[in-house]
Amino acid sequence: MNNQYSEKVMEHFKNPHNVGEIPDADGIGNVGNPVCGDIMRLYIKIENGRIKDAKFKTFGCAAAIATSSMVTDLVKGKTIEEALEISNKAVASALDGLPPVKMHCSMLAEEALKSAIGDYLKKRG
Repeated sequence: MNNQYSEKVMEHFKNPHNVGEIPDADGIGNVGNPVCGDIMRLYIKIENGRIKDAKFKTFGCAAAIATSSMVTDLVKGKTIEEALEISNKAVASALDGLPPVKMHCSMLAEEALKSAIGDYLKKRG
């Protein structure tokens, strides 16, 4: 496979964490990049003001799957405020970096998280 990816990216691509959906999710975020065709759906479950669970379904390249996996790992146990501070650079850094041409995947992960939180806040009123 391509050696431009870190070992951590390859590990999350080959064995992604938190794949699936949460049927009674409190928030769902949907994002996509029409240029590359990556599509992410992120589910979050909130309990006592913290993100108890996060899962994803992603159609895309190795970097898209790895960033989806990593953002779900990073967000678990965080408050909404803490989760909103997770940037695409934090996701890429947690994966030991991404090739510049794949940084848009970390942007999608950040946007999917913020979209799911926005959905939660909207439902909550």
